[in-house]
Amino acid sequence: MVTSISEFDLKQTVLFDGPFGPIETDRLAHAVSHDFTQFEILREAIGDLESKEYREELSPAGRVRLGVSLYLTGRYDLSILALKKGDGGALALYYLARSFFALRRFDDALKHYDLAQKAGYSVDVCRLGRAEVYRYQDQPEESLKELDKLSGAIEQTAEYLYQRGATVAMYGDLDEAVKLYERAVAADKNHPGALFGLALERERGGYDEEALDLYKRSIAYFPANVGTLFNLGLLYEDLEQYDQAVICYQRILDAYPNNQKARLFLKDAKASSEMHIDEEAQRKKDRMGQILSIPVSDFELSVRSRNCLKSMGIASLGDLCAHTEQELLNSKNFGETSLVEIREMLALKGLRLGQFASDKQTSEPVEVETLSPDEQAILLRPVTDLNLSVRARKCMSRLGIQTIGELVRKTADELLECKNFGVTSLKEIRERLTVYNIKLRGE
Repeated sequence: MVTSISEFDLKQTVLFDGPFGPIETDRLAHAVSHDFTQFEILREAIGDLESKEYREELSPAGRVRLGVSLYLTGRYDLSILALKKGDGGALALYYLARSFFALRRFDDALKHYDLAQKAGYSVDVCRLGRAEVYRYQDQPEESLKELDKLSGAIEQTAEYLYQRGATVAMYGDLDEAVKLYERAVAADKNHPGALFGLALERERGGYDEEALDLYKRSIAYFPANVGTLFNLGLLYEDLEQYDQAVICYQRILDAYPNNQKARLFLKDAKASSEMHIDEEAQRKKDRMGQILSIPVSDFELSVRSRNCLKSMGIASLGDLCAHTEQELLNSKNFGETSLVEIREMLALKGLRLGQFASDKQTSEPVEVETLSPDEQAILLRPVTDLNLSVRARKCMSRLGIQTIGELVRKTADELLECKNFGVTSLKEIRERLTVYNIKLRGE
């Protein structure tokens, strides 16, 4: 009778002498796949075995349990060291082959599959292992020879169907490969290799959402395939889901701390995530800047309201939102009727009076009414009349600066706080303002 996950004691299986063969190793992987908290228990058990090994208190059978457990956690070099000190049985030889294969030591892998088979490990499983090695050596014809030696029930298993599908794909028959992958998944809905193969073909066909689902299902199996985690991470990056990509690369490093490729990808994904957040915030800021730069003259206002706004030097929505209702009411000839009209105009753009009042400068604003008509005309001119460079113009847009009057209310430090606005742009603006005999605030 098969033990259920709830009844299976992972730590007991790893630490204590007792039955330990293909069934137990499958249960170990199955337990972690269904409950990843078991991974920490597995690592703790490995730590206990390593302590016994260090004290030379571990039996040959115990070294096999240690080696298999190390293999499951991706520590292949250490797995080989432990297994070589094991009992020399079929299980130890088989997992030596698996570890050598993971390290791409293909000749050693083939040798140990042969040894495992002679020692009594499943002939069919060893042949599937050799077929996989030949495929990774770019020898699909040798891989097919191994697969063709198999017959009977093994031909209906997910592993066989996957291996044949992956080999057929090397010959370019992708349609047949996909059919075999689909049959493999029908035989075992959680088969990682078949799910990965299907995901890869779906991604190549441009079906990113379907590929994403298949990759996610594939990595649910323990131990997750490194190639699957890399592909899923890259797909997440293409979809700008950088936090998920970070998780994929971190999972690789949890198992393989020295994987430099994963470390590099993780660093890039984290940087992209931070950049994505910054860019999204900047896009929102730019959109708001564009709204705030809309001239009030674009709206149908009464003559009284227009004259009042003009007398206060208010030319854009941004300038208007920097004033409170009371400031407008204190202006000459501006009453409740005009206030209601202004409120309704701003509401159309999701704005309100006084929204940016706290951002106004603490120094005395320019009193437009005290200026000569020529001076007022200069301040009301659009900032585009300054013929600024692209970088400086973008800064004006981000800050919602539409007129020269709005520009001269800014200090040099406030302009320098704007993204990509440097000393060169500041010097340019100062030179342009000099033409009109005006300066930035505080200069």
